[in-house]
Order: sequence, then structure tokens, then C-alpha cells
Amino acid sequence: MNVTIRKIGNSEGVIIPKELLEQLGVQAGDELDIRVEHDRIYLEPVDKDFARQMRAAFLCMEKYKVALKKLADS
Repeated sequence: MNVTIRKIGNSEGVIIPKELLEQLGVQAGDELDIRVEHDRIYLEPVDKDFARQMRAAFLCMEKYKVALKKLADS
């Protein structure tokens, strides 16, 4: 399946065909994670629960970073 890069405002993008969106289980407004590996672009739906848990863990680690460093060094 081929798509064309199009001008969208000040950016450029592609229109993802409905069939592919259905395969991913996503729709307009959902978030996708995008990454490039070995000259390929990968799109994956964002797991909102996991993202929320990671934000909470990061905040906790920032709050207690001195204590965590001391624990790691002992």
C-alpha cells in the first residue's frame, strides 16, 4: 500500500488508510508512538495506562532520587 507525503499546515504528513487504522485498533484522536529503526518508521498505539504508570514512577524517582542513589550505592 502506497501513500503520499502531503503538506499539512507548516508540517508534512501522510493519511493513514482506514483499513490500517482498524488493524491497529485506533481512531482519530488516539495517540501513536513513532520511532525510526534501521531506516524504517514504526507506529504503535500508545498504552495510556502504561504511560500514566511511567509518569508516576518518574515523578517518584525524581522526588526520592537522593535516597534511591544511596540505596543503589550500598
